[in-house]
Amino acid sequence: MPSNKRKIINDPIYGFVTIPNELIYDLINHPYFQRLRRIKQLGLTNLVYPGALHTRFHHALGAMHLMQEAIHTLRQKDVNITEEEEQAALIAILLHDVGHGPFSHALEHSIVRGLSHEKLSSLLMDRLNRQFKGKLSLAIKVFNNRYKKYFLHQLVSSQLDMDRLDYLKRDSFFTGVSEGVISSDRIIKMLNVVNNELVVEQKAIYSIEKFLIARRLMYWQVYLHKTVLGAETLLVNILRRAKEISTQGRTLFATPALREFLKHNYVMQDFLNNETLLDTFSKLDDNDVVASIKAWTEDEDKILARLCANLLDRKLLRVEIQNMPILTAHKNRLLAAVAQKYQITKREAGYFVFTDTVNNSAYNATNFNINILMNNGSLVDVAQASDLLNLQSLSKTVTKHFICYPKEFE
Repeated sequence: MPSNKRKIINDPIYGFVTIPNELIYDLINHPYFQRLRRIKQLGLTNLVYPGALHTRFHHALGAMHLMQEAIHTLRQKDVNITEEEEQAALIAILLHDVGHGPFSHALEHSIVRGLSHEKLSSLLMDRLNRQFKGKLSLAIKVFNNRYKKYFLHQLVSSQLDMDRLDYLKRDSFFTGVSEGVISSDRIIKMLNVVNNELVVEQKAIYSIEKFLIARRLMYWQVYLHKTVLGAETLLVNILRRAKEISTQGRTLFATPALREFLKHNYVMQDFLNNETLLDTFSKLDDNDVVASIKAWTEDEDKILARLCANLLDRKLLRVEIQNMPILTAHKNRLLAAVAQKYQITKREAGYFVFTDTVNNSAYNATNFNINILMNNGSLVDVAQASDLLNLQSLSKTVTKHFICYPKEFE
């Protein structure tokens, strides 16, 4: 009986996206991947841009579609990519975010400290490889940059990968921030391979310039928007307070999966030693955290209850962001005022008043640089090839400092 697994999915960005074969169909339908439907791509960004409710599931499928387009383009330019290598690249990009926890980057080091989503993705891919009898082995090599064709890894993870091309276009669409619109079609059509490395033909240099500028603008306007920073740091502090209470011995309301991570500070070695821990993590999504926060608004701990009520009711913190470090005296005044009014200790006031920094670098020329294939056959870094004077300035890391505190203490 013939299989009916060559499906098409209607995507709001690209139209019809084709699932190319049975293995990828089965991976998409696996619980590890279906979980991504329940994890928002942009954390709490919807508190600023209400349309930003798209998920990691959307993004992974979109990135896979762009990978199909890129491989088709490279083959037309006589780059040798076998069917097996194509499938490996598609699987690697499809699963590149499978290790994300609830609210994506917002809680990346709160649920499991010191363990990035890339490492968790790698662990989950290893587990899937065993379940699928070794069929993901080449994909894992590509994902971890252990395969001889380096350009395949660059398509998955570099400064011009299918991940970035999709999330800029998708996040721009769902937030309505037009500054993020990029010419992904043109960029992909101009890709090539020289000396086993991904390059971009000279004709696309203006599209690359637009891509890098769009990325910088999207970071300041969306990903590092000061209200988003305040909301997501508030969420981090909620989990920090819940962990503090849980590790002291009191049992908080939580789903079984979330309770496990509230009670323990797991590290990488714990995941390697305990196979069931990864399964527990793979049951976590945004819903676990939201359900718990709703219950914690009535918790006996007044700090946790206030933090949760503020987030649910969108009573967000005031955020001041500036180029210079925050004055210690300014922070201490706010801590003292909050401690006095809320009748809590100064240390506990640190849940409501805190400082941090954010960094934005649109292009890092020392790390996976973007090479332009000039018409004479030479390779030139995009920052040198561009006639935009400010493109070189985009390679500089901009650091900003911010302080968050309750608006009533302005």
